[in-house]
Formats: sequence, C-alpha cells, structure tokens
Amino acid sequence: MRKLAIIGVGNICRQMVEVLAQGDQFSIAVLKRPSAAFTAGPGIGTVFADIDDLLAWKPDLIAEAAGQAAVSQYAATCLRQGIPFLVSSVGALADENLYKALCQAAQDGNTRLLIPSGAIGGLDYVRSAAMFDGAQVTYESRKPPSAWVPELAALGIEPTHVTEPLELFAGMADEAATRYPKNLNVAATLALAGVGMRNTKVRVIVDPNAPGNLHTIKVDGPAGSFELTIANKPSPDNPKTSWIVSRSLVVSIRRYFEPCWVG
Repeated sequence: MRKLAIIGVGNICRQMVEVLAQGDQFSIAVLKRPSAAFTAGPGIGTVFADIDDLLAWKPDLIAEAAGQAAVSQYAATCLRQGIPFLVSSVGALADENLYKALCQAAQDGNTRLLIPSGAIGGLDYVRSAAMFDGAQVTYESRKPPSAWVPELAALGIEPTHVTEPLELFAGMADEAATRYPKNLNVAATLALAGVGMRNTKVRVIVDPNAPGNLHTIKVDGPAGSFELTIANKPSPDNPKTSWIVSRSLVVSIRRYFEPCWVG
C-alpha cells in the first residue's frame, strides 16, 4: 500500500479522499494548519499539523490542495527529501524564481515536481506544438458572476448587476495567475506546458450566460491549429473551481504509480 499525503483539508481534499479511499491502494494522511479545527472523516488515517511530522511518516507522494502559499511554504522541503510533489495551485509557479527553485529542489532530491492538467485538457498537443518556432497560444476563461464575487466587489460591481459579458482581464498568463490565484491556475498550467508565462495570452470574461466554467484554448503554429472549449460544471462546494479538478488530481496520483503512462 502506497503512502499518500495531502496538504490541505478543504473541499478538494475531501473529494479526492472520497475517490482514493474506495480501494486499498493508498494509506492517506493529511496536513492541516496548526490552528485549524478538523476531524478526520472516512479514508483519512492520520492527521498532521506539522510538516516535519508528515515527512517523518515517509509518504510516497505529497499532493498540495491548500493554495499558492502552501506551494511556496512546503514544496521545496518535500522535494529535497526525495518525495514527489503534486501541485494543484499551479498559479504559484507564475513566480519564475519559485518555479526554478522547485525544479532545482526536485533535481537535488532526485524526484519530480508534478503538475496536473486540472480543469483543462489538450496539454499533450500544446506541448508538442510549442516545440515549433512561432507557435501562439491563447486562453479564454468564461465563468458566471458567482465565481467572481469578491473580485467584482473590489471593483464596486454587484454580481447580480452583471447582465452581459464583462471583460475582467486581458494580458499574459503570469499576471493573470498572480492576480487571480483562486480562479486562474489553468492559465499557469497552460503556459508551463506551452510557450511560457509571458507569451501565453489570457482573456477573462465574467459571463452571466455561461452554462458553467468555460475554458477555450487556441493554438496556431507551423504544425497546424487547435481549438478546444471545455464546459466544466463548478464544484458543488466552490463555484471558483471546476468539479473535475479533484478527479484530475486523483488521476495524476494513480498514473504516477502505474506501469503504463497514456497521454
């Protein structure tokens, strides 16, 4: 049985555990904040409040599901100890210095920094197309106002008053992922797979008519063109996050240990 540690005890963690605990492949532990009140539910064997205690448990893989600050705080330490580290808050890697430091830590620990597809797909094509000079990648996020309540409030806009599509952001992936850490991890993932943070164009639309969380990826280059639109259902627990994200993390965890890797 593999030892799996999850950093964070929120909705994504809960959804992951619900799936992973169904078999006997994993023994699961979680890391919570020292001050957080948390009662372990079914499937969670151990609860830690200190990273050193978690590392002493010797997990085979650590998955982060706690936000960008947790990536900065814990990833390098885990990687240097030779433990593969799966990042869900990929927007943290828009910080080029952090990304380079974590890649170096993975090298030093002879392990890997793992970045899942998350809410999108098609990254295999994006990676391949980016090998050609002149490839261009654009990403558009289109979500309903309920996914942007605090961001709209900061602009003095009441979400219920948004009656037509509103452009919230247009720029490059690094700025998008940094400015909206809870909504645009996808932009960072796409940029890392493709043409880079400063070459991936991002547009963010608040759309009251959006049927869910819409992600549109376009690639143009010497090898051809590619366009993909994904209409994800929001997580029942958090409209900012697509429901499929927790399953993407589960697939990444399982695939890491499988003898055959597809895609």
